[in-house]
Amino acid sequence: MKILYFAWLRERMNKGSEDVSPPTDVATIDQLIDWKSASDESFALAFQDREIIRASIDDELVESDAKIEGAREIAFFPPMTGG
Repeated sequence: MKILYFAWLRERMNKGSEDVSPPTDVATIDQLIDWKSASDESFALAFQDREIIRASIDDELVESDAKIEGAREIAFFPPMTGG
């Protein structure tokens, strides 16, 4: 699956996307964040305050307990303001 990073997440990690193959026991957005944080220090630092980070699976906004099985693309982005 492809992970996309937007706004300051992209800047802090110095990348806009990456392809990953999480193990089968990584089943939700929260577990994906835990898995990536354990192996990637820049990811862990960028996601320290994960409660403010939003996620989408295949262009649909989801909660952190959403299942990632079958996802082609997961995007992470900070809160957005209207205007």
